[in-house]
Amino acid sequence: MEAQTIAALATPPGRGGIAIIRISGTGAEGLLRGVFVPADQDPEYHSHLLRYGKIMQGDEVLDEGMAVLMRAPRSYTREDVAEIHIHAGEYSVERVLGLLWSLGVTPAQPGEFTKRAFLNGRVDLSRAEAVMQLINATGQRSAKAAIRDLQGGSSAFIRQAQEDLLDILAGVAAALDYPEEIDEGEATEGLHHKVEKLASKLLAACDERGARILERGLEVVIVGKPNVGKSSLLNLLLKEERAIVTEEAGTTRDIVRGSLMMDGIRINLSDTAGIRQSTGQVEQMGIMRALQALESADLILAVLDAASGLSDEDEDVLARVRPYQHLLILNKDDLQTQADLPLGIRISAKTGEGLAELRQAITAVAGQPGEGALSNARHMQLARRAADSLHQAAEAMRQGAPLDLCAVDLHEALYTLGEVTGDQVSQDLLDRVFTRFCVGK
Repeated sequence: MEAQTIAALATPPGRGGIAIIRISGTGAEGLLRGVFVPADQDPEYHSHLLRYGKIMQGDEVLDEGMAVLMRAPRSYTREDVAEIHIHAGEYSVERVLGLLWSLGVTPAQPGEFTKRAFLNGRVDLSRAEAVMQLINATGQRSAKAAIRDLQGGSSAFIRQAQEDLLDILAGVAAALDYPEEIDEGEATEGLHHKVEKLASKLLAACDERGARILERGLEVVIVGKPNVGKSSLLNLLLKEERAIVTEEAGTTRDIVRGSLMMDGIRINLSDTAGIRQSTGQVEQMGIMRALQALESADLILAVLDAASGLSDEDEDVLARVRPYQHLLILNKDDLQTQADLPLGIRISAKTGEGLAELRQAITAVAGQPGEGALSNARHMQLARRAADSLHQAAEAMRQGAPLDLCAVDLHEALYTLGEVTGDQVSQDLLDRVFTRFCVGK
């Protein structure tokens, strides 16, 4: 059955310089000829040549712009693809799309262009997902990880794992087919180590924390007693007056958030209410939220006042952050500082002294997200499932189970790895992957 010709706006909706409407399918060229009149009047459409002209509905000019035809298979979907570039006004876009709908074009579903690229063999499933990862990249590191997957990084890793597993299955088949020549006990002993090694390789490739940091950023929470300079530190890191700073204790009553980039990683900062004993209901609520924020933080910046020394409230703060990953920040280092302070990063939120050291310490905690072989949450889930099947097969071999029973778990692992690349795919899997895409991609 011939696929329908689809179309969608491929650029974000709203006002702007240019809007691109993408059409894909066997009817793309005919539709382009029907709505676009090139200024040069040349009836020949050369593939991949951008032309200037007018978008017409009968005798009415809807807009002027550019158009390009990309003939199959040299297109994103490996189908005939046409793109019309018009002025990005909501009215203009609606009129051109309305014209296409009236000519029988089907509105594209989310991710349908990339889905067709996968179904037509242009990309495997992991590369298709990398397209959306790149669109959603929050920083340089996440963009680099997406580009690596787009160029086949995770595919190459998974396909090598499949090759290793096929070699193991070949050894199992040989032992089963030639029992008089290959002792099953000896075969099991040799294959067992290979299975365990492959399972460990898959698990080592899964960096859930790094993947989450790439997708959402590093969550950093600033805590301390009132008036130690938490809000000043937030403003210093963000290089803007995001939080109110006064001499009055307890100014911050709710969480104040802001984001910045450090070494290609998005850092999400949260300034919290000063932790102390308070009778005010609103301040108590702010303190409760501050304590709750500790549980979801990747890193806590515990701020002390270097000029006043440790107080009971400081000791309470240090006790609360001790179970979590934290950095001790000694603020107000520009003033006369106390000697009986714990070791920490000395800064002055007023002068900026120590800021470079603090930034370096924060990025060190973030580590190198995206350096592992797998950075997509779905891929890691499948890799762990495959590793579980491999562990079951290895355990069965250790227990002396028949090789044909061990092969069941090995085949299950192979099938699971195939779900990463799309070698093994169901309609439900495709729906789950591509419905997360934006319309027009």
